[in-house]
Amino acid sequence: MRKSRFTEAQIIGILKEQESGLPTSELCRKHGLSPATFYKLKAKYGGMDLSDAKRLKQLENAKLKRLLADAMLDNVVLKDPLGKALTTPVQRRDAVLRAMKDHPISQRRACVLIGVDPKTVRRERPPDNPEIREAMHEIVEKRRRFGYRRVGILLERKGMIMNEKKLYRIYREEGLSVRRRRGRKRARGSRTPMPVPLRPNQRWSLDFLSDTFGACRKFRILAVSDDCCRENLALIADTSISGARVARELDALVWIYGKPACIVSDNGTEFTSKAILKWANDNKVEWHYIDPGKPQQNGYIESFNGSLRDECLNEEIFDSLAQSSGKQRPALFSDPPHTRRTLALWRYDYNHVRPHSSLGNQTPAEARRALEQSGGSAPGALAQPETDNYQPQGLSL
Repeated sequence: MRKSRFTEAQIIGILKEQESGLPTSELCRKHGLSPATFYKLKAKYGGMDLSDAKRLKQLENAKLKRLLADAMLDNVVLKDPLGKALTTPVQRRDAVLRAMKDHPISQRRACVLIGVDPKTVRRERPPDNPEIREAMHEIVEKRRRFGYRRVGILLERKGMIMNEKKLYRIYREEGLSVRRRRGRKRARGSRTPMPVPLRPNQRWSLDFLSDTFGACRKFRILAVSDDCCRENLALIADTSISGARVARELDALVWIYGKPACIVSDNGTEFTSKAILKWANDNKVEWHYIDPGKPQQNGYIESFNGSLRDECLNEEIFDSLAQSSGKQRPALFSDPPHTRRTLALWRYDYNHVRPHSSLGNQTPAEARRALEQSGGSAPGALAQPETDNYQPQGLSL
């Protein structure tokens, strides 16, 4: 409501002038009032003196304060965590009793706020069929994995026959529902032994890494490597990478490097998605999943991940995918590049400059050229054959 530009004393003085014989039109012209406003003020303050106006103001302020306090209390009661959704009469009744206990609020007012008939709160209705509930508990104590149908059959043997809907309601009210034990369904992929990587594109390895922008938001990196020549084929960074995105990136790599004979990965949701299974089936590529909790079975990509994190990710402070600020930046990264450019520069250095002890101190690019020239039999550039189906541990890149 708009505040009047006149105080109570001024309003009473204006009314006194009108009572002394000054015409209303001249009075309104004198004080800049409209006739409608004057008569509103007269209806409210007519016949009062200054002490009466002050008393009226105090009463109005007290009423407003009381209304504000009631509204704030109602908000506190409604925002108070009352547990689960109040979908049943019993839950609403308990919510009213809890509100009356925790707050100085009357029963009627609590019922209005929660939306409950006061009659359901004033009388406590005992649970129906107490003997059936007790018999249910006796059965469930011995057979914890029985559902309500089998419990109902055992109750019928005791002569307690009832409607199936009523049986289910009582079963749920007593909190006897059994949770199903579901294991995560995993794609099994190829169960054949992984081929020994004797030439490029015979086996690729995939894995994810994660890092953060500053101290909060995370981003992910998809790393794809060739296990034979240890060459990193791609480093894809984004805030989220789905299975469809992985399939799209693999299509691009196949167009550049050719199709691999086998791909090795863990059991992550991106690699076991329908998009990846469809991609492997359409491209006739064997996809081998390592055993859960055994990253050593994919040792080549794990060794690469360690080098990437130690030499690049731990040396950079990334602000976003578009821009990053360097901290103790090596000479290779003289400008402050964004995240994807930083990964691209490090990948080039890894493939063309950095020597690899497992390749006879060659670079992956040199090893690939040697293998392609010799038809896949260049000495010193091949991985040693495994004694079992998995790669040897303790690889060094």
